[in-house]
Amino acid sequence: MTGKNARHNAFLRLVSGNTAAFGSESRYALHASKEMVIGRDPSCQIVLDAMTYRMVSRRHAAVRPLSSSPDNKFTWVICDLNSANGTYLNGQRFYGCQELQSGDRIALGSDGPQFIFEYDLIPQPTMMTKQNASLPSAANYQNHTQIKQADSVSFTQLFPIISTGKDLTSKAYLVPGILTVVFVVLMFATVGRPQANQVIVASYIAFVVYYFVYQLCGKQKPWWVLVGTALTTALILLSPILELFIFVFRGILPGNLPSPQDSTTLTELLVRMFFGAGLMEELLKALPVLGAFVIGRQLPSPWRERIGVWEPLDGILLGTASALGFTLLETLGQYVPDITQNVSQQVGIGAAGQLAGLQLLIPRVLGSVAGHMAYSGYLGYFIGLAVLKPSQSWQILSIGYLSASALHALWNATGSINALLLVIVGVLSYAVLMAAILKARALSPTRSQNFATRFLGPK
Repeated sequence: MTGKNARHNAFLRLVSGNTAAFGSESRYALHASKEMVIGRDPSCQIVLDAMTYRMVSRRHAAVRPLSSSPDNKFTWVICDLNSANGTYLNGQRFYGCQELQSGDRIALGSDGPQFIFEYDLIPQPTMMTKQNASLPSAANYQNHTQIKQADSVSFTQLFPIISTGKDLTSKAYLVPGILTVVFVVLMFATVGRPQANQVIVASYIAFVVYYFVYQLCGKQKPWWVLVGTALTTALILLSPILELFIFVFRGILPGNLPSPQDSTTLTELLVRMFFGAGLMEELLKALPVLGAFVIGRQLPSPWRERIGVWEPLDGILLGTASALGFTLLETLGQYVPDITQNVSQQVGIGAAGQLAGLQLLIPRVLGSVAGHMAYSGYLGYFIGLAVLKPSQSWQILSIGYLSASALHALWNATGSINALLLVIVGVLSYAVLMAAILKARALSPTRSQNFATRFLGPK
């Protein structure tokens, strides 16, 4: 019988999009004692597939019980957890928490999965006869069966690699893992051959650093476009274009870089670094990005979107890739050979020079995320922004070019003055790049299709 003892059970019913990632169940009971978090993170109570629902944040929203009313009916609220694409209640986006009523429609993002909030009326018996008490209920029998089934082990549980399917490549970072194994084997294979080993180590560090930036950007770009951008920059450095740049920026303009023996004031050093390092090198690294923009405009869709620059995220991804090509060639082709030769001559032991070269190689490539990648990625942001705002493109490009060059010059100038200043400038450069990525993600026309990431906390 029902009445005062009736209990209202609340649940969410998935009514649009594919069903949840881990099964075909589309109805989720809500617990009166804890909140139910919805998102792509495996720790959520309602887990949605990351590949199917890319617009959903890792921790997108939560349904929480508030209190119990006299008729034993709980009050529930839906709370947005600072999600990237927002939470909608009955078609209206809200911030914070909203009370739920039976029949309310919850959408995760404007075009994401939708749930209906509903109640079940569960009758509770007020009397139980001795006969009923002695008979096993269907629920008890079902629970007993489920316990027995839980003890069984399936073949796919014993060999999980058979059943993971696409999740292994899409969620388990399989490709980075494979590349790591390949690089490790190559490092072992090149032991005793210092130059080859240095190339392998530098390439792997560059891959790790770029993968970090790529994940933060959250937009897919074909790997061959990114590698091609880095190689194009390296080829430019090996071409007569570099000599032309040196002639203009260091011969005609006041960018002649001082030698270690020269005595210069800080102001003079900053001016020289601004013209001879900042303006020259940032323009040189921007050439492949500008080239991708020009080429992309000539191609039909979808190739123009894949190759070209159509938004700030494109500019950041291509700019940082170009910077890696510059860093690798400059480090392996100039700095490492120079210090290896100098130390070997001073000490008289070739191994000492090779060790010094490796010691220089690691911080130069690893630190590019706060160096060349930061400046070029920042300038790439402005290149993409100029595409979005064509009426103000020249002002935008000028601000980006000058500010990126100024950061570059500041890093080069402080490096010879004080290590603490170098740390401050490096942190500033990294922060500038991260701020550009955050703003680019907010401005992205394809925001709902970009894969979500976490920066300082779950979203």
